[in-house]
Amino acid sequence: MGLFSNKKIEGVTARVLSLFSESAKDAHPAEFAAGMREIDGIISELILIPGTVSGPGSAILRLQTLPVDFSIVGVIHSHPSPNFNPSREDIITFGKYGRVHIIMAYPYDLDSWRAYDSTGKKLDLTLIE
Repeated sequence: MGLFSNKKIEGVTARVLSLFSESAKDAHPAEFAAGMREIDGIISELILIPGTVSGPGSAILRLQTLPVDFSIVGVIHSHPSPNFNPSREDIITFGKYGRVHIIMAYPYDLDSWRAYDSTGKKLDLTLIE
């Protein structure tokens, strides 16, 4: 975690969540995952992670394939159920890479997501229209 900026992440754009929502719907019932890039404290871009494997119970991320890029602040992934609480495996992944993580649960809309820190503690991010 020492490689990442300590800049506070204030929010996430509706555009990022909408793009992710469409990808999660396409992958359903498998999980879908991507990296997230911040610009000026706002999560503004999705980063596809080469080698990611999506399945019905998990998405396997090849985090080592991400470039060394300090603006990539964490990962976003889907849960094919209405439960957006992180699993034990999610928290392990959170601790391996980044400092902000988002889970978007079924039905993959702008009301079915939550943000977490690297330990699994809920974060309050503003939705930027």
